[in-house]
Amino acid sequence: MFALRAALVWMILAPLAIGQEYRLGRAAVKITPPAGIPMAGYYNIRLAEGTHDDLFAKAVAFEQGGTRAVLVTCDLVSLPGEIVAEARKQAEAATGIPAANLFFSATHSHTGPLLGGRALQAASPAAKKIVDSYRVALAAKMAEAVRLAAASMVPAKISMGTGREESVSFYRRFLMKDGSVRTNPGKRNPEIVQPMGQIDPDVAMLWAEAIDGKPLLALVNHALHLDTVGGLQFSADYPATIAKILGKLHGTELVTLFTIGAAGNINHVDVKSAEAQKGHGEAKRIGTVLAGEAIKTLTRVKPVTAGRLSARVEALKLPLPEYSKAEVEKAQAVAAMFGKPNAPGTVPLAEAFRVLDVVDRKGAPVETEVGVIALGQDVALVMLPGEIFVELGDAIKKASPFRQTVIVELSGGNIGYVPTRKAFGEGGYEVLSARFAPGGGEMLAEAAIRLLAALHRESSR
Repeated sequence: MFALRAALVWMILAPLAIGQEYRLGRAAVKITPPAGIPMAGYYNIRLAEGTHDDLFAKAVAFEQGGTRAVLVTCDLVSLPGEIVAEARKQAEAATGIPAANLFFSATHSHTGPLLGGRALQAASPAAKKIVDSYRVALAAKMAEAVRLAAASMVPAKISMGTGREESVSFYRRFLMKDGSVRTNPGKRNPEIVQPMGQIDPDVAMLWAEAIDGKPLLALVNHALHLDTVGGLQFSADYPATIAKILGKLHGTELVTLFTIGAAGNINHVDVKSAEAQKGHGEAKRIGTVLAGEAIKTLTRVKPVTAGRLSARVEALKLPLPEYSKAEVEKAQAVAAMFGKPNAPGTVPLAEAFRVLDVVDRKGAPVETEVGVIALGQDVALVMLPGEIFVELGDAIKKASPFRQTVIVELSGGNIGYVPTRKAFGEGGYEVLSARFAPGGGEMLAEAAIRLLAALHRESSR
């Protein structure tokens, strides 16, 4: 009788258990460009001479109860919205996964290709031709990463944990003795009073393995600019070292996918130290430290409770700032000097490009989106466009009802720096680069919090 009852219970509950089971796939597709393409990250034209380490588009695909969602990260400084749109179109056609459930982000490596923007206008016709060809190939490879990840899905055990690392990242906006706020004011600058905020030390680790224990995926997240390497060779920067170390420990079939947190005002420069912090050695050091924390965190991860997989996107329109005729004329004069021997420096060029980009919109607001992938009530991945200030990411995480929330910036297209309303009043490089009016960052954060609350409620039904 007991055996019969047990069998009946299993017959009733088994479909429910199977329906809540997570399936996961992953893929890595090489996206290293050819030499000769202009490199991104700075306000000058520099042509790539070769490759130090390859760039990849890495994808993780989730499935549960008939719902599928995919996150792809690319070793690039940013992703133009039109490339994301094309990749979504191709990936949806290849897999049947709705475009709204396909998310693409950049790691923010400053040693990848320049894919567009006003800076590209100063490149030679030959270099522009290489960029055009690469952009077409890139969208196809991003879609291919989605297809491969979706095709490789197997039942998986997913775990999540968060470590803490405070030694490699630094708040880069400082109050100066003259009352101004400066970004990266220089090492051991005697005019520095104090940083204007704090870093986010979280090292998030989402770990997945097959039912038989075979390692599948390590998703590592940390809020730190990828501007370490420099030079004229392609490199994924410090995430390359993280992937290499975790791969040595857990096998070459492990896909290590790095996502950058809210790092718009966070970088690796310690202004209290006179030591130079640039090059592949520095990237290796940072990657090793973060890999070490990820390894320690792996000993403390907790299983993600099987639950409803959901994904949602909210479209937003961010208002534009207004500029006077004199400001526009000044911007035109400064921008005209770009690429010439006596070109202005980064700050005046950034401000000029910002003004002209806004004017070119002819009053049309900045159209963008916020997205969330939720695993039951345990884990939420929040996709935000642009380089998000750490304070906005922190506000989202504190308001989130999920057990663990991960911020993934530079997703769904790049809208530039995303300062807080407070930072707009302080000034600084990031504010001079922002393409929308004060309050836009808070609009993004509020949208993310709305999505998190809605998906958390739905997961309990």
